[in-house]
Amino acid sequence: MLDATDRRILRQLLADPDAPNSVLAERAGVTAASLWRRLERMREAGVITAMQGRIDWRALGWEVEVSLRFTLDKTNPRALDEFIAAARDVPEVTEIQTFLGSVDLRLSVIARDMTHWQQIYRDRILTLPHVSDSDALMLVSTIKDSAELAL
Repeated sequence: MLDATDRRILRQLLADPDAPNSVLAERAGVTAASLWRRLERMREAGVITAMQGRIDWRALGWEVEVSLRFTLDKTNPRALDEFIAAARDVPEVTEIQTFLGSVDLRLSVIARDMTHWQQIYRDRILTLPHVSDSDALMLVSTIKDSAELAL
């Protein structure tokens, strides 16, 4: 479905998402009109789903990031749905993912500092329903954070 030109456009878009279309077109070796048509076609095909900003939570004073892995009590057929509904209500949860395997879900949680994290954990995380096991991983540093693939 994608040709070499589409892949060049996507590589340039991933490398510099804030670049104006004229710059992206030049870097990808196409005209601005061709770039626009190809981007629209990729949006319509669902290849490009959104152009979105990314928030640097640390720059806003949210210093703690924790990845929580959960295994649910599967004796309740509504456990997954009820857990997800409750987790969505926690404002500090920035991401919810489900998995196949020994871990059922993963939550990404942010906090301003360790005191705030302890409060979130005690008041909101420990009260989530149907948890049979959990594991917390505190982020120390991010080495690579990229959506780029070899296109």
